[in-house]
Amino acid sequence: MDLEGTGGQDGDQEDILEIALVPLHAGTVQVAESYTTVINPGRHIAVRPWLSPGLTNQVLADSPPLDRVEPELATRLHGRILVGHNVGVDWRLLHRRCPTVKPAGLIDTLRLARHLGGRTGNSLTALLDRHNLTRQVTDLAAGSQPHRALWDAIGAGLLLAALAHRLHQTPLVTLEELYSVAGIPLSSPASPRPPADHPGLF
Repeated sequence: MDLEGTGGQDGDQEDILEIALVPLHAGTVQVAESYTTVINPGRHIAVRPWLSPGLTNQVLADSPPLDRVEPELATRLHGRILVGHNVGVDWRLLHRRCPTVKPAGLIDTLRLARHLGGRTGNSLTALLDRHNLTRQVTDLAAGSQPHRALWDAIGAGLLLAALAHRLHQTPLVTLEELYSVAGIPLSSPASPRPPADHPGLF
């Protein structure tokens, strides 16, 4: 999962401008099953350097509002594990704006990268470059680009597979192992635990 918002400086008024969900099955991104949409925040958004490229007020105005998108998000994400780069930031905004979305857990590729020894240069684009995945992401994310939701969501999915392989240098890593090093609590500060039924990943 990845979403793009108006920025943390908006505090509780921060709006979601774009979201992308890309399912993972057996560690492989399923681009054909992905869901992505730009979201109309219902207000004019000032031009700011950190806003994702292409998310102009004209594009936003022609897009559906969040209340029309939320049911689809709730259906697709119910009981799933959300995977993303620095996913806790995305989850806080998604949870605040879409309280009907009830995932099973969170796995953070940034936390996983840091666990594996990367202390600097751990942006999503830097890590994808380091693992020679950038071209593959660009090929799969047709029409998207870095810092847009679909590109970043696909990138996080591919990065998870690459990092998980490094975790034990084996092709098979359990969900419990991923949670132990990269899981983030959905709400409470308690240590996260993987759900017993091992639901799908986004």
